[in-house]
Amino acid sequence: MYHISDVKKFTRCPRLYALSLQEDKETYQPYVRLDEEVTGLAARKLGVEGKVFKGEKNDEPAKAQEALQSCDWLIKARFEYRQLRIKVPFLHRTENGWDLYFLFIGLYPHADDIQFYCDTVWVLENNHIALNNIRIVHLNASYVRHGELDPDQLFVLSDHFYNNKNNPSVPIKETIYQKMKDVSGILDAMDALQGKEMPAPVHTNKCTTRQKCRYYTQCFQNEKKEPDNSILTLIASQHKHEMYKEGRLTLKEADMNRIEASRQQFAQIMADQEGGLHVDVMALRSWLSHISYPIAFLDFEWERFAIPPYEGMKPYDVLPFEYSLHVMQKDGTVTHKVYLNIHDDRKDMAASLVKDIPSAGSVIAYNAEGAEKIRIQEFADLFPEYADKLLSINARMEDLQLPFETGAVYDVRMRGQWSLKVIMAMMHDLSYQDLDINQGMEAVFQWRYLDHSDPDVDQEKIISDLEKYCGMDSYAMTVVYKWLLKLSEKDPL
Repeated sequence: MYHISDVKKFTRCPRLYALSLQEDKETYQPYVRLDEEVTGLAARKLGVEGKVFKGEKNDEPAKAQEALQSCDWLIKARFEYRQLRIKVPFLHRTENGWDLYFLFIGLYPHADDIQFYCDTVWVLENNHIALNNIRIVHLNASYVRHGELDPDQLFVLSDHFYNNKNNPSVPIKETIYQKMKDVSGILDAMDALQGKEMPAPVHTNKCTTRQKCRYYTQCFQNEKKEPDNSILTLIASQHKHEMYKEGRLTLKEADMNRIEASRQQFAQIMADQEGGLHVDVMALRSWLSHISYPIAFLDFEWERFAIPPYEGMKPYDVLPFEYSLHVMQKDGTVTHKVYLNIHDDRKDMAASLVKDIPSAGSVIAYNAEGAEKIRIQEFADLFPEYADKLLSINARMEDLQLPFETGAVYDVRMRGQWSLKVIMAMMHDLSYQDLDINQGMEAVFQWRYLDHSDPDVDQEKIISDLEKYCGMDSYAMTVVYKWLLKLSEKDPL
């Protein structure tokens, strides 16, 4: 028996599918928190009533076939064709056939996942189920929770996919039937793979499309052995593997007519030409000139919820639960503070921020524009009594990532990356490795134990580990900042 997720994996890469079969089935920790029973909420939006069939895990398809004869609504019904089993969120009987409702636990369903929709309809068509309307129930980006959840406002019912600007675009039903293909050939190929040797790794654009395949390192282990200045570290390069096969092995050997000409790529190539480190001293000095003491290095940790659990939150809003603050004076002395809450203490966190951050001087965060500035603006919108001071913090904020994003600084030891952890490791600082929590998502997963008031965990240890991890991020910023200061003292070329 196959599922649509298997077909998607096989279509992307037969080896990806084969490797996934060998994985131990561990407890899955979702990136986005989903505490609510979404199907039940969506059923209220759809006005489900009358005789209802609700499928269960491991149901035989015969149960859904039987329910088709007598029920008005089928929820989570399992159907199968050619060993491809699907789970259909909602089917509703009408005079003109069955209305199909997909459930998308996101804000804007795009047609880039069209294979999932097409394969579902293909199985239903081959079960001789006449479909009338096809729509998608999805979360409403404009919904703001006030009091109890309102399913009617929480969801949107769409008959169109959305484009890259999140505006309605092509009709769902028409697009599905235009793109739908007979999956029999793929299923035959999947059958043929059973019992055979693992397919050899083949590098294609699909290996890194949208996001790097989780088996990439396993498939291409030799890349880890490549030198730091390998052309395979060239950022966002479509042709680096092609150039590598031609014998252009290092960054400085890149064909300038076959690079995308980003600032980061030029910085990488210049770094290789300059012995491993490229510094645009004048650009770096210009950035540093905007920074004044005392300097507050700020880092947040937060949880993201698909369904808003608290007042004033929207779908996919985040709930900050911790911040770490290192404050550096002009004489080099540094003080440190950590704030950690459990459950919803946003107002107290906002009050603590304006108290802990100096009223003058610069505030520095890593990826400030995509993280800390947004969190502080959200606090200002929620708590107008602190808005002036919070917006003053944002007005004084500088992004420590900027010198790396713009190519002002690049060391080939970064190997195409410049996270705080990568830079600290490059400096042979192994502080992150000494922590029990050393990744951002692991911090979120551990905080969930606190938020759920799980009695089977050592809450004091989790709190201590969270404080150490978040504190390490703001500490790392002080180290990187001092390094940039030293680099700025170089003589400009």
